[in-house]
Amino acid sequence: MSKAAQTLVSFRDQPDDELRALLVTTRDELFRLHLGKHTNQVTSTALLQTKRRHIAQILTVLNGRKHGVETQAQKSATTSAPAADEAAPAKKSETKKSKKAKS
Repeated sequence: MSKAAQTLVSFRDQPDDELRALLVTTRDELFRLHLGKHTNQVTSTALLQTKRRHIAQILTVLNGRKHGVETQAQKSATTSAPAADEAAPAKKSETKKSKKAKS
């Protein structure tokens, strides 16, 4: 999974209140980066682009929840899904062994 996809998943895991607080802090950081750019204090201009993208991702998640397109992901559901996937191949290998033993 790419880094952008991971940040989007982490945004989807957070409740609306935390996302709004994160949006405020990210906008403040972007403002400070713009000021630093104009005073020649910012060494990495790529941070401006990443902050703008984070703001857009947060707004996308919030608007999706507002319109009912998206719901908050539950961490317990995401952690239990890989465990179910690991259990399924184990059952298949057991059935293959039992078939070989019967032959």
